[in-house]
Amino acid sequence: GILMEAEKEGKIKPGSVIYEGTAGNTGIGLATLGAQMGYKTKFVLPESLAVEKYQTLEALGAEIIIVKLVPFADPNHFYHTARRLAEADPLGFWANQFENLANFRIHRATTGPEIWQQTEGQITDFCAAMGTGGTFSGVSHFLKEKNPQIRTTVVDPMGSGLYSLIKSGEIKSEGTSVTEGIGIMRVTANFKEAKIDEVLRVQDQEMIDMLYHLAKYEGLLVGTSAALNVCAAWKIAKAGKNRKIATILCDGALRYQSKIFNPEWLKEKNLIPKPLSL
Repeated sequence: GILMEAEKEGKIKPGSVIYEGTAGNTGIGLATLGAQMGYKTKFVLPESLAVEKYQTLEALGAEIIIVKLVPFADPNHFYHTARRLAEADPLGFWANQFENLANFRIHRATTGPEIWQQTEGQITDFCAAMGTGGTFSGVSHFLKEKNPQIRTTVVDPMGSGLYSLIKSGEIKSEGTSVTEGIGIMRVTANFKEAKIDEVLRVQDQEMIDMLYHLAKYEGLLVGTSAALNVCAAWKIAKAGKNRKIATILCDGALRYQSKIFNPEWLKEKNLIPKPLSL
């Protein structure tokens, strides 16, 4: 959606270079489309991400710049660094996934209708974590237009300020999380479009238990964000009867395998997978 709108508006054309600050997954999407559409891509990423993300971006032909992980207010944050690089390049286009409402609009136009159609309009709940906020906002907007009774729940990891924001109106964080690219400490333009009924916090231990359960019993190799989402959907299902719940499997386990399938890393993070209490 971001690139299609940019082409339509003449913001990118042959020879343009796409810049973005990313925790990996949006960058991989932009790099994939950039390769297919004939654009060079340059991404600024924070250090300490799963190594598979850096490797995947480079395999897709992207140039990557790795910076220290610093708070958003720091001018050296990967988001601000990407903006500066794009502004300094006459051929540069900053995708700006957090504030660019093309992100929200594409999910309202495609992901929302897909969920509505595939559930035959019987969906009762939608839940998902927020990174940029584009997916949740677009889907919740569409579903609420179809049926205002559909319950929409933001799923938040520890270390994010959204749980506190939605509950009390104040952005505060508690603890930390091993998840990457979800949960934020600010209100983005995409977040402002969201239709939110509830927020649910999921602990890392619950997430890793679900991740291993899905692999072992469902044959689904999902990443940490997707496991967080499924864990929330499971909690919602247990809390009520006759719920038809949709969520997003937004990342795959193989983007994190050096971490989540590494016994030493799990031990270091005190995240030894345990069987789910079904």
